Amino acid sequence: MSAASALFEPYTLRSLTIPNRVWMAPMCQYSAEVFGPDAGVAGDWHFAHYAARAAGGTGLILLEATAVSPEGRISPADLGIWNDAQVAPLRRITSFLESQGTVPGIQIAHAGRKASTDRPWRGGAPLPPASAEGWQPVGPSPVAWSEKHTVPTELTVPHIKHVVGQFADAARRALDAGFKVVEIHGAHGYLIGQFLSPHSNRRTDQYGGSFENRTRFALEVADAVRAVWPEELPLFFRVSATDWLTEGGWTPDDTVRLAALLGKHGVDLIDVSSGGNASGVRIPVGPGYQVPFAERVRGESPVAVAAVGLITEPAQAEKILANGEADAVLLGRELLRDPSWALRAARELGAEVRIPDPYGWAV
Repeated sequence: MSAASALFEPYTLRSLTIPNRVWMAPMCQYSAEVFGPDAGVAGDWHFAHYAARAAGGTGLILLEATAVSPEGRISPADLGIWNDAQVAPLRRITSFLESQGTVPGIQIAHAGRKASTDRPWRGGAPLPPASAEGWQPVGPSPVAWSEKHTVPTELTVPHIKHVVGQFADAARRALDAGFKVVEIHGAHGYLIGQFLSPHSNRRTDQYGGSFENRTRFALEVADAVRAVWPEELPLFFRVSATDWLTEGGWTPDDTVRLAALLGKHGVDLIDVSSGGNASGVRIPVGPGYQVPFAERVRGESPVAVAAVGLITEPAQAEKILANGEADAVLLGRELLRDPSWALRAARELGAEVRIPDPYGWAV
């Protein structure tokens, strides 16, 4: 292992050591069965997709947003982890990932008011509740994500408690499926993020209004998941650092405060993204555009941090880590384009990674 490369240094959280800092961000494939007993079940596409990135040297793979309930799916074709029949196909994936030296992780999620939408390649339009594949979304308040989206049903307090339990049940199944990391999805305007932001949370009870009330649901989910997740394994939380609104939204200051609280509730690493909770917002997208948010969270809270957001080049990723801006990098679209990105990065940076025997002779 080259001491010159921070990107290829192992990283340990609790009792788990991840072989390098090249991690795969959760990216929905919208490719699961929609109806019947196989709804939400991982299939051959998912296996091949994740297996290729493991063979390509990725240190940690976080499976896509996997719904804790049928109504928590973003689209009808999302992966699910709401019943025991969904476990074995996921175990097939985790077993192969581990055989390649890759740590298997999973993101558990509930889409809230952004649920019941079509696949992106079919336009991604909202699916009306009365349509063949649609259903009625829920949320913290009866405020639709956009003019085209269905107004969600406001969750009652008993239903909120039920959803907290669904996250815990999902984490139990994730452990049974062989995952070593579980990430709670609190970003991109999905249910937990909807509770966090005053832009989407208009409640006047104990789950709305003040910062303490708006973060209550997130902390309850973290507590419930941590209670069933083994002490020796790490828990991640993905957050949108900002809604990118000039006023009335979630802010970087809020994110720093939340990160400190999550650390006290058993979260080991914050996966720092941004946006997704307000439609029509212009975001200044560019290489590494979200890294400054990660750097701030890392500098002002006691938890580890992973950076994401148009990280595409090995030298760019190396610089982020060498400068102390994050503890790891999460690659998204670049790993879709190049499943063996980690192997290429190792060559460019003069580091060493495990190369599968069938590939080693040709590299």
